[in-house]
Amino acid sequence: MHSSLPTPDTDALAHSDELAAALRAEILANGGAMPFARFMELSLYAPGLGYYSAGSSKFGEAGDFTTAPEMGPLFTATLANAIAPVMQQLGPQARFLELGGGSGAFAEILLKRMLELDALPERYAILEPSADLRERQRERLQRALVPPLFALVEWLDGPFDDDWDGVVFANEVIDALPTPRFLARDGMVYEETVELDADGAFMRGAQPADAMLTAAVRHLERYREKPFADGYRSELLPHLPYWIQAVAGGLKRGAMLFVDYGYPRNEFYRDDRDDGTVRAFYRHHVHNDVFLWPGLQDLTASVDFTALAEAGTHAGFELAGYCSQSSFLLGNGLDGLLALAEGRADEIGKVRLRDQVKKLTLPSEMGERFQVMGFQRDVDLEPAFALGDLTWRL
Repeated sequence: MHSSLPTPDTDALAHSDELAAALRAEILANGGAMPFARFMELSLYAPGLGYYSAGSSKFGEAGDFTTAPEMGPLFTATLANAIAPVMQQLGPQARFLELGGGSGAFAEILLKRMLELDALPERYAILEPSADLRERQRERLQRALVPPLFALVEWLDGPFDDDWDGVVFANEVIDALPTPRFLARDGMVYEETVELDADGAFMRGAQPADAMLTAAVRHLERYREKPFADGYRSELLPHLPYWIQAVAGGLKRGAMLFVDYGYPRNEFYRDDRDDGTVRAFYRHHVHNDVFLWPGLQDLTASVDFTALAEAGTHAGFELAGYCSQSSFLLGNGLDGLLALAEGRADEIGKVRLRDQVKKLTLPSEMGERFQVMGFQRDVDLEPAFALGDLTWRL
């Protein structure tokens, strides 16, 4: 499998070796085992060493994966069509909170489009844990936005700590939350750990799960109406409800919108998906060796959208809708935006725009693998989900 992957250069391998040494030291300091969630957390976010904390390119052709906002303006402009009515319902004091700003592409296009739609927020905040990505976002937005638009943008270390009205948005964020993994064995629930073999290489281990993880797995079994088979492994986010409450903070009126890849619960925990969904992305290759080259590859897990619906409603929001990315984009004016863009493009540009739409909407690309879920509180986001409602699958 590794022979199919591009080989990192010497400096990158040295960087990975430094993080691997830190991981090994923590494993040994904690009795020889580290919860997988902690391994994922450090691999992604260890200061100066983790995947999102170091300086390599992450997005686009030069990086490891391409997100929808990086493909071009159509994805973000279409989301702006869905969000603008909510911002207008809230009035001029409304704020916008983006979780994980990526390269800054989403913020750039959204602000430009919201200006066209007369729905600008009073403040556009980006909650970005990576200092490196913050700086890249700042440089891009200062270069791309006129000063009055750039003046709306701020970077936060945590969610808003006061009462506010507005919209929370996250694209491909929940899949990167460090996730515990569980193992069902002999009627018991175990938590998957990372341990060291005789040569010091990372390997899987297991230890009895704590009360929170055990209760979360039993909740899944009640939902499935049957226990997990012996040896079944997967992941879940028992802290997702607390994360939702934290990022919403003091949101009094407004909406939350999440775009990510995943499944409703019955599909996520199918009997034949018995090793979970965690995987690694490196230079546009997807593979299953999550221990390879810590700090150089992205680690992700698919989203249980049923769990997300439970977390949002338990936080006091109403589920506004759930559908595929394709349905959401087509239902919020993608065709019209494509026609406008084609009217300003040459033939090569038109081909690129159509290719962008195919990648965003075709079932074989992002159209069905990615889904959109929205929540509302004292506003109406439901019209954004008028096409292709999938809430019956939850």
